[in-house]
This record gives sequence, structure tokens and C-alpha cells, in this order.
Amino acid sequence: MFRILFYTPEIPGNTGNAIRLAAVTGAELHLVEPLGFNFEDANLRRAGLDYHDLAVVTVHKDLAAAWEALQPDRVFAFTSEGSTTYSDIAYEPGDVLLFGPESVGLPAEVKVDEHVTATVRLPMLEGRRSLNLANCASIVLYEAWRQNSFGGSTH
Repeated sequence: MFRILFYTPEIPGNTGNAIRLAAVTGAELHLVEPLGFNFEDANLRRAGLDYHDLAVVTVHKDLAAAWEALQPDRVFAFTSEGSTTYSDIAYEPGDVLLFGPESVGLPAEVKVDEHVTATVRLPMLEGRRSLNLANCASIVLYEAWRQNSFGGSTH
């Protein structure tokens, strides 16, 4: 239904949590290399628990390869400098939710990429730099899924 795109993620635990998130929501998880870990990393495996086989996870060699595979109609790039608040978007199935690496966020050239529909922010208190990557993805994905009546859910 929705597609999460992590651009060069660095911390295996965050990606492991995103694997579990994708598995329980039916979202796809796409990762753009280089990755700061490999899939044998114990922290990645531990965070993803036994959900690895239940999630759709695709690794792309670069952002161009991701765009080619995804063929997105709409891409929302999440950044602390976003022009729109995440809750003000009417999400649609197929939307790509793009997040940057934990240490620096999305680079300027990715934020202005022709595929990006809008830059989006999650509200935070003043003086705070960022929110955990997996937490951001969870907040946004659940809002998008909620807006679409939790399609496919049994609850």
C-alpha cells in the first residue's frame, strides 16, 4: 500500500524496526545503498525479530535505481526543514515516504530531486535536532494507513 524509502540508512536497529513496521502494515521497505550495515548484522536481526520473511524489502544501488523501480507518482521527503506538516497531507496508496540517514538527514540534492512532491516535517519542540528514524517512519506510516481506513488490517 505505502512505500517507505530509507536513503542510505546507517543504524541497523532502525532498519530492523522498519522491517517489522513494514511487515505488520503491509508497506514495502526500500533501502538505498550504501547501507551502514549488512543483513547479517545481529542488531538488524534482533530489531526485526522474526518479521524479515514477512516484509517486502528491496535494496537499490542508488537513488536513480530506486526511482526506476518505484516509478512514484508522489514522494514525500521528511526533513526538519519541511514546508508541510505530516498530518496536513492526504496520503494515497502508492505514496513514497522518503527518509534520510540518521546522522545528517536528507542531503540538499535529494530534497530538491524532481521526484519529490513536497518536503514534510514532524513537529518538535524548539531546540531539538531530530527524532529517531524508525519512530518518524512509524508515525507517518500509521497516519497514512489511518487515513486509508487501515486497509488490509484485521483489527
